[in-house]
Amino acid sequence: MKHPVDAHVGKRIRRHRWMVGMTQQQLADKVGVKFQQIQKYETGMNRVSASRLCDVADAMGVSITFFFEGLGEGQAALPDMMSDKEAIDLVRAYYAIPEPQRRRLFDLARVLSDAT
Repeated sequence: MKHPVDAHVGKRIRRHRWMVGMTQQQLADKVGVKFQQIQKYETGMNRVSASRLCDVADAMGVSITFFFEGLGEGQAALPDMMSDKEAIDLVRAYYAIPEPQRRRLFDLARVLSDAT
């Protein structure tokens, strides 16, 4: 049976991998495991050890704490939203925009979201 923490960490691994455009094979190669092991981590079927989580964090350019963000109550909206492929594609496209234009787009989105 999956432990909720293992499932949460696995989802965070999968979502961030998608967002940076990395395949399971690419992550597995960087971490030194087979891609099937990454699949098991992402589904929460296998628990990620502390040392392996450190390797995954290094390979993905995030801190270990990233994988535990949103674990508490009151943060369910983001995980639900980020399970949508369209939302992930939008985030990828956003970060592909050069920083000065991205800032202007962000400002525009903020103005439009306030308009009712």
